[in-house]
Amino acid sequence: PNVINLALMLGGRYFGVRGAFVAMAGMLLFPLCVVVLLAVAFAGVADLAAAQGALRGMGAVAAGLITATGLRLLPALRRNAMGPLMCWIAAGATFIAVAWLRLPLAWLLLSLGGLCCLWAWYRLGAASAQQIGGPPA
Repeated sequence: PNVINLALMLGGRYFGVRGAFVAMAGMLLFPLCVVVLLAVAFAGVADLAAAQGALRGMGAVAAGLITATGLRLLPALRRNAMGPLMCWIAAGATFIAVAWLRLPLAWLLLSLGGLCCLWAWYRLGAASAQQIGGPPA
């Protein structure tokens, strides 16, 4: 996103709206072509066991990277506006909803994510009201 924003700003500054669109297209066109070529190449070998095994391996690596990122973020839970207990409850509810109930992630983000945002907003409002000395809003 940062590189696309930079391309849009530079293209727009030096060449106007057309320049912004051309700069964005230039940043996205080559990766799009590479992905399309990889998809066409994979279509020819998709039925091979080796290709399916490679994809399963890549899935395991992606899951490991996401887990490692989550573990690195654990110390930040102590300072989270929602509080550590609510963070763990939200994480558990998300895991149950995705892994066991197979709920669509988009709806889960809108519903549970929205509730968590409202809870954090309430907690931040209560904390600022305590600093000022008045009752929570």
